[in-house]
Amino acid sequence: MTVSRATLAAYAVPALPLAAIYLPVYVFLAPFWSGTMGLSVGAIGAVFIAVRLFDAVSDPMMGWLSDRIPLRGLRRKPWLVLALPGVALSIWALLAPPEGAGLGWFAGFMVTLTVFWTMYLTPYFSWGAELTDDYAERTRVTVWRETVGLVGTVVAMVAYGTADAETGLARVALFVVIGLPILTLYAVWRAPERTTGPSTPGAQTLLQVFREEPVFARLMLAYFLNGAANALPATLFLFFVEFRLGDAEAGGPLLILYFGAAVLGAPFWIWAGKRFEKHRIWCVAMIYAAIIFAFAFTLGLGDVAAFAVIAGLSGLALGADLSLPAAMQADVVDLDTARTGTARTGAFFALWSVATKASVAITGGVALLWLEAVGFSGQGGNAEDALIWLAALYALAPVVLKLMAVALMWGFPLTRAKQAEVRARIG
Repeated sequence: MTVSRATLAAYAVPALPLAAIYLPVYVFLAPFWSGTMGLSVGAIGAVFIAVRLFDAVSDPMMGWLSDRIPLRGLRRKPWLVLALPGVALSIWALLAPPEGAGLGWFAGFMVTLTVFWTMYLTPYFSWGAELTDDYAERTRVTVWRETVGLVGTVVAMVAYGTADAETGLARVALFVVIGLPILTLYAVWRAPERTTGPSTPGAQTLLQVFREEPVFARLMLAYFLNGAANALPATLFLFFVEFRLGDAEAGGPLLILYFGAAVLGAPFWIWAGKRFEKHRIWCVAMIYAAIIFAFAFTLGLGDVAAFAVIAGLSGLALGADLSLPAAMQADVVDLDTARTGTARTGAFFALWSVATKASVAITGGVALLWLEAVGFSGQGGNAEDALIWLAALYALAPVVLKLMAVALMWGFPLTRAKQAEVRARIG
């Protein structure tokens, strides 16, 4: 089934402010709360890890609720609307905190944000997976959503501008608080919600899914590894630019270059998704990104221009990371539906959400804890050994993680032909 451009646009537009949440939470929060607000990088890392452990419970619960408890006859849309006040309050509290806010404020609102972000993201991704049954169209849906998200990232960076961190983050918070409700309500109004069959209380537990759907476990592990590979540069980016390259003011333009390149590369992934197997395209993109990014370890003070080249070239591959695994996840849901007769899209995407957020926060949190252990400080005055560790975690560890993900995915068995057979069984 082909999804119209009007439907794709309506469904995708909330990704614009959603991306503006993702960027500051995983890129700016650690430098801001360690530099401006005075928390230690180790304390911030510990909060990231603790919050993600909480997600291991909250995300599957939200998937269960979204699958089995419709509100006003709908399984996805109402949850998005209910989540809006909590997301807006939490993001404002974290990005525009009052003077004197400390660890308790930071930890409390990180928990609040993760609860309402889960309430929003799990139904939102499930809704997208249910818009079409077609192998290639699913890539098109996810590429549209993630491309709009990349544009939202660029908008957030422009809003942040060249102001000090406090002013810049307050602008981003304002963009989210205003934009997310408006665009969510538009999506709810204009994009259809498609049901895919009953979700019954007798369905298998999600732990059984891991045992009985090895394809899903394999995909999620590869996604976790690749997400961790992307999480390390995201968490450490501003530290790397300021303390390794020696130019804190270059951070904003470099991020715009990186995400702008990702937007430019997005049409290629739509084209490739129609012609080749999704898992192979993703593997090629990961190998390409790993080769390019490895050169970042060789950079030092003043090498901003060389790093800009690396950022632009590696950014071209980001669209594949964001869109292709999610499209493959929808194919795995079909496999489960054909075998069990139960549509559990929300449950699957809840676990997907756990993997997504855990890969970012746990990896980033461990990196921050390790950097503090080797003497790194977000306020400067770092020894050369600490900066070498920063460069290694930023540039080399992601390469190893990506290649591990490639090893898992190269022979992935759920191909275009196999997915067509599965859809025929569902009927």
